Amino acid sequence: MPPMKKIFVLMMTLAVAAGARAALPQPDLLAQIHFAGAQKLFADTNVAAFTNEFCSAEALAMRAHTAARLAAWLPGWLQSSTGVNVPDGAAKLRPLFDDLQQAEWLLEARVAANGKPAVAVAIKLADSRAQLWRMNLKPFFPTATFKTTGGWLVVDTGPDAPKLGDRLKISAPPPGWLALDVNWPRLAQWFPKLKELALPETQLTVTAAGANLHLAGKFLFAENLAWTLEPWRVPTNALHQPFISFTAGRGFANWWRSQPWAQPFQLSPVPNQLFTWALPSIPYQTFAALPVPDAAAAVQQAYARLQPQFDYTTPNALMMPFTLELTNNEITLGGVPFIAPFMRAKVEPTGQFLFAGAFPNTPRSQPLPPELFTVLAEKQLVFYHWEITAERMPQVLNMAQLGFVLTSHKQLDADSPAGKWMLKISPTLGNTTTRITQSGPAELSFNRKAPGGLTAVELFALATWLGADDFPGCNLKLPPRPIRPKRPSPQPTPQVISIPAPH
Repeated sequence: MPPMKKIFVLMMTLAVAAGARAALPQPDLLAQIHFAGAQKLFADTNVAAFTNEFCSAEALAMRAHTAARLAAWLPGWLQSSTGVNVPDGAAKLRPLFDDLQQAEWLLEARVAANGKPAVAVAIKLADSRAQLWRMNLKPFFPTATFKTTGGWLVVDTGPDAPKLGDRLKISAPPPGWLALDVNWPRLAQWFPKLKELALPETQLTVTAAGANLHLAGKFLFAENLAWTLEPWRVPTNALHQPFISFTAGRGFANWWRSQPWAQPFQLSPVPNQLFTWALPSIPYQTFAALPVPDAAAAVQQAYARLQPQFDYTTPNALMMPFTLELTNNEITLGGVPFIAPFMRAKVEPTGQFLFAGAFPNTPRSQPLPPELFTVLAEKQLVFYHWEITAERMPQVLNMAQLGFVLTSHKQLDADSPAGKWMLKISPTLGNTTTRITQSGPAELSFNRKAPGGLTAVELFALATWLGADDFPGCNLKLPPRPIRPKRPSPQPTPQVISIPAPH
C-alpha cells in the first residue's frame, strides 16, 4: 500500500479489532447515496466557504476536469466488468456527470439473488435531459429499464423483479445535503484494492449549520471492537500554546497490530495512544508523541525498524541517500533539506514518550487551555482533532511536498486544476473540529463541524488523488532512483506552493 494511503487510512478509520461477531444492519447492501444537488445547496447563502469550495472558477474547472477523466475511464471499467464495448463511451457519459453535480439524485446498490450487484439510480431531470440519459446509458446496460415519475428518471440495471428502483424513496428523499451508507467490505468483493484499506461500513450525513458544514455518521464493524481505552497521557511539557492543530487518538493498538503493511514498523508493546500538534509561523514545527513504558528501549527498537529503510541496497527502501543515526537515545536523519527530523526518548510528568518532529520545538510558553482537558475527559472519546484549517494548510503543503521528494513520489502540481482549486479555497477555511466516540460494541460515531467539511490533510489528500496520473487510481510512485554513486547527486527541490494569507 502506498504511504499516502496508509496515513489516510490511519487517520480516518482509527481501528479495527478482533472480537465476537456483530451483525451489520443490511447485509446485502453495497451502497445508498442521496445528493441534494448543487441547485439546492447554493440556496443557502450562509456557507460562503463551501460555495467557494464548490462553485468558484477554480472549483468549476476542477470539477470539469475530473468529470472528463472519469468519463474517459468508466467505459473501460464497465467493459471489463460486463463485456459490453461502447466505442464512443466517454462522449456518451461525459454530459451525465454534469447532471450528477447539479441535480438531486438517489442511488442504491445491493447484492441480487444471483450474487451479482444490482444498481438503481433516480435523478430529478427535465424531460430533455431524461431522454439524453436513456439514449446514452442504454448501450452500456442493454437490459436496463427506464421510467419517469413525478419529474424523476429511474434507471434500474438489474433484470430481476421486483425492481430495485421501486424501493427508492423519491417521494420523500432524506433531508440534508448528502446522506450515504457504504458497505466497503462488501464492495471489496468487486473492487479488491479496497481490501487494503480495511474500511468498515460507513454511514454519513452532511448538513449546513450556520457558516459551517456539520458531518455526522457512524462506522459499523463486522466484529466487536476489543478496545482498551486507557486514560489519556498528554505530554504536558512538550505540548504548549500557541498551536494551530491538535490531534489525540487512543485504542488503536489492536488495529495497528493487525495490519500487514505496518509489521516492519511496529514496536513492542504496540503504543495505544498518539498525540500530534503543530505550532504557527515555522512550517515544519509539527510534532508527535507516543506514550511508551520505556522510552529508551522504544528508541532502540525504532532505530532497528527504521534502519533498513535508509539502506540504499535494500529493495524498495523508503528513503535514500539520507543517513539515520542513533546517539544518546535520539534518532536523527541527516542530509535532509530544510528540516532536521528527530525521534527521541522523553520523560514527562505523565510518563515516558517517543517524541518526534521535523524541526526543533520552541520552549514552553503558555499553559495548555483547560478546555482541552474537558474535551479529553469524555469517557468514550477515541479520536479528537482541532485545527485552524487556513493556517494549517501551508504547513501540510510544505511537509507533504518535501515528503514526496524524499520518498520518490510525485508532488502536487500547483498549476493543475486540483492544485489551483486547493490554493483558492484554503484561505477561507476556519476552525475544524472532529470527534469520534465508541457508541456501541461494534460502532464508532463521528461528528465534525467545519466551514469546508474537510481538514487540511484531507484537502491535500483529495487534491493529490484528483491530480494523480492514473486517476481514479492513486499511484504517485516515481520510477526507482539509480543506485547511489560514491558522491551523491543533488536531490530535487520540493515544489513550494504559496497560499494567500487567510482573511
